[in-house]
Amino acid sequence: MSVVLIFMAAIAAVIVWWLAQQRLASKPWLEVGHAHDHRRAAPLPAAKVGLGVFLAVVGSLFALSFSAYFMRMASSDWGALPLPGFLWVNTAILALASAALHWTKLEAEWQHREAARTGLLAALAAGLAFLVGQLFAWRALIDAGYLLASNPANSFFYMLTGLHGLHILGGLAALGRVTMRAWDTGFDRRTRLSIELCAIYWHFMLAVWLVLFALLSGWANEVVAFCRQLLT
Repeated sequence: MSVVLIFMAAIAAVIVWWLAQQRLASKPWLEVGHAHDHRRAAPLPAAKVGLGVFLAVVGSLFALSFSAYFMRMASSDWGALPLPGFLWVNTAILALASAALHWTKLEAEWQHREAARTGLLAALAAGLAFLVGQLFAWRALIDAGYLLASNPANSFFYMLTGLHGLHILGGLAALGRVTMRAWDTGFDRRTRLSIELCAIYWHFMLAVWLVLFALLSGWANEVVAFCRQLLT
């Protein structure tokens, strides 16, 4: 349970900080300025608030899954699962997709249309490559005899990576719609907002994957043990 609390507290802190950066909690009546100064911060779009709530729910889902992983690994029938080396390449590919979307967001704001479209295509290609890489990793484990039902560690690996892959697939669907809109209507305000939301989503999924990768590789065990000592 302490793992869930730690992870959910971290997610809540990030979301609160992000919303504060978006000036959701600003008080316009306390702002100092001249009466003729109309340069006020634009209200936070409802889509950003909705995305923040959605990411909080997704983060809670993964937190519960991570907690179940830690509780189950204490059982006597738990066996170590060697991670395919290709997952390192996959991590770099997902980081590339996240970086490409951040770059695309900047290029779209500057109305560099060709560069922004190139960035969208690069992010799509990297996202698809990540999913293909996950399938290759699954195939390598299956060929090595690490089947789904042969060990609890195997089941959790396929479940957690599959859950993350489903969210990546959903992100690809949204990114594909944004890419088609960028070709049809250009980079108007709505398209730029959609690109920004996609970038936020992919940054979040990269963060989840890094935590998941550290968990599956065993690196997170020492950190969690240290946190448990602090809580006790």
